[in-house]
Amino acid sequence: MVAVTGAASGVGRLLVQRLATPEGSTAPREIVAIDEQFADLRGVTWRIADVCDPGLVSRLDGVDVLVHTADDRSLETRPSQRRAHNIRAAQTVLTAAAASGVPRVILVTSTMVYGAAADNPVPLPENATRVSDNSDGLMGDFAEIEALAERARRAHPSLTVTVVRPAPLVGPELDTLLSRHFSAPRLLTVKGHRQHWQFCHEDDLADALAFCALHGVEGPDGVVAVASEGSLTQEDVEAVAGMKHFEVPANLAFGAIRRLHQARITPAAEGELKFLVYPCVVDCAALRDAGWKPGHDNEAALRALLESRSGKHALVGRSLGRKEVTITAAGAAGAAAAAIGTAAAIRHLRKRKGG
Repeated sequence: MVAVTGAASGVGRLLVQRLATPEGSTAPREIVAIDEQFADLRGVTWRIADVCDPGLVSRLDGVDVLVHTADDRSLETRPSQRRAHNIRAAQTVLTAAAASGVPRVILVTSTMVYGAAADNPVPLPENATRVSDNSDGLMGDFAEIEALAERARRAHPSLTVTVVRPAPLVGPELDTLLSRHFSAPRLLTVKGHRQHWQFCHEDDLADALAFCALHGVEGPDGVVAVASEGSLTQEDVEAVAGMKHFEVPANLAFGAIRRLHQARITPAAEGELKFLVYPCVVDCAALRDAGWKPGHDNEAALRALLESRSGKHALVGRSLGRKEVTITAAGAAGAAAAAIGTAAAIRHLRKRKGG
């Protein structure tokens, strides 16, 4: 029996749909969909529960594998609120699973935990060291969730905890720093460094989660990376996207983002900007060796991303409304100074709206 938290929407919903339409002879004897509300999904057993409520333990009877997808990755949620939810949910899922005798839990974090750096090898090995991060960005959330997974393995030897790390996700409804990056007039690059891009389509993540749940893929040290194979160069991406880049010194780019983030003008933390300008490409060896292949290559995933952002506008990680686009149109094609000027324009517009 496979149970999925967050089953009513997002990746959880995609996963439940995938489990309900198995390929070949491998299929769970029952699919348990866990969420706070029902959804129009057939062929599943619904158990209504709040993943942050310790009462979740009563909803896990008979479950063999619990896949936790009920996290909050929204750019609109206050960082402190998002962090509190994500950590509480992961703690509750792990504790409830151990208490109810669930043999295995699968958590979903991100390849962000590897860190993006100018000197990263391309690709990184799947078991590369996880970087520590105490920022209020999503990277910090994922680092804490993975620390919880490590503690759970020590505290509950009978519980197998697998952490699945997808590359930056793309999909029709996803609003992320990555999608906003490609909604800007030009792509930011850092002087003297070449970017390499790797993506993960949300359909591939759902398929990989189902594969891990049904085939027992655990990966080295309990870690499984999911992404399209290989990577695209900056030149490849610009050719596919039909976009140009603007280049700035690293200290200017990161200093600007730091100030904008502190002023709450952009949700992008300094550490998260690094993933847009420095490589973080991972070799997904565990799934490949087990016989799984993604349905999308990096170019197809990028095209899906571009299609999802058609008609939308963003700058320095912040979505722009029609009036803001008008204000920033003249300056947005410049370099980092334009980003600072744009931020000032956005702040001015906010004051006018509030006045």
